[in-house]
Amino acid sequence: MVYLDYSATTPVNDLVIDTYSRVCKEFIGNPNSLHLLGVKAKELIDASTNQVASILGIKSNEIIYTSGASEANNTAIKGVCFKYQNRGKHIITTELEHSSIVAPLNYLSSLGYEIDFVKLDKNGLVDLEDLEKKLRDDTVLVTISSVNSEVGVRQDLKAISNIVRKNPKTIFHSDVTQSIGKEKIDFSLLDLASMSGQKFFGMKGIGVLYKKEGLIIEPLIHGGKSTTIFRSGTPATPLIASFAKALRLVYENFDEKYKHVVEIHDYLIDKLKDLDIYINSNSYCLPHIVNISLKNIKSEVMQHALEEYEIYISTQTACSTGNYSKAVYAVTNDKDKASRSLRISISYLTTKEEIDEFIKAFDECLKKLSFRR
Repeated sequence: MVYLDYSATTPVNDLVIDTYSRVCKEFIGNPNSLHLLGVKAKELIDASTNQVASILGIKSNEIIYTSGASEANNTAIKGVCFKYQNRGKHIITTELEHSSIVAPLNYLSSLGYEIDFVKLDKNGLVDLEDLEKKLRDDTVLVTISSVNSEVGVRQDLKAISNIVRKNPKTIFHSDVTQSIGKEKIDFSLLDLASMSGQKFFGMKGIGVLYKKEGLIIEPLIHGGKSTTIFRSGTPATPLIASFAKALRLVYENFDEKYKHVVEIHDYLIDKLKDLDIYINSNSYCLPHIVNISLKNIKSEVMQHALEEYEIYISTQTACSTGNYSKAVYAVTNDKDKASRSLRISISYLTTKEEIDEFIKAFDECLKKLSFRR
């Protein structure tokens, strides 16, 4: 098997599974309980939270545990807009956002909020001049992902933050799900940031919303004591401990891992250049993601053809909807390319041998499918 869909989800690190299993067995108390078992569970959560905070360079009280990035995105967007309706109902975003950003924005639009899409340049980067023009006194929120999940475009969060900060009433949120474990984020640039454990070899069902100290938002979930007043529900001790473990492991030997990914990326690009396809990702993209488009072959057909070789890649981001990739269209301005796009996503575990196996199978599928036409 060759797995090249790491941006959709990652296999869980065995050491993370060990931590999860051990905590399930040894820390059975409800961390809200006052008896010894509850106290021990709370102490473990506090230690895990301190570790996460240390790795990310933030404060422990700035961490809100969620079920994943989708909940974190919904909590951030709705939490800001419902809390600060008196500031205005204008929101700025991009055409590159994940569906868990798009859907709540569409919902808010139905409630009278105005959604503005900032222009992108030919590389998919935010047009900073247009962002500054669109920023208004009644702009309550700017939400722009750090890295697009389909093409891999990496935005300049510092430059964007500098513009957003010109209006002290505007809150800056970023979905950093595709960045965590792959690059280092300066959270001081942001007011809110969403992430998910399943993207860096952790368990599914656990995420974090970073919320800058002092910022108040309206909770998405009310009722029940938790680690914070901004997200109710009994804390999931095993998931929280495993999240901290996965985060620590993924950032160990970070420079070596990143260098390996760059080498694999360059090797993949070099091989792809010999094939009759379009390469949509560019030098501004994270090396972990390579987006391509087929010529006259449907992406789903190619995806299923590769499955016969036990090779797994994505057509669009796993949570997307629609007949074509809006992100690819935003970057290429070509609906045909957007409807025939494929995403190859790699990690520090990917080998050149796997890339060779993929290219061999991919080339065979291209020839077979082209001949069938």
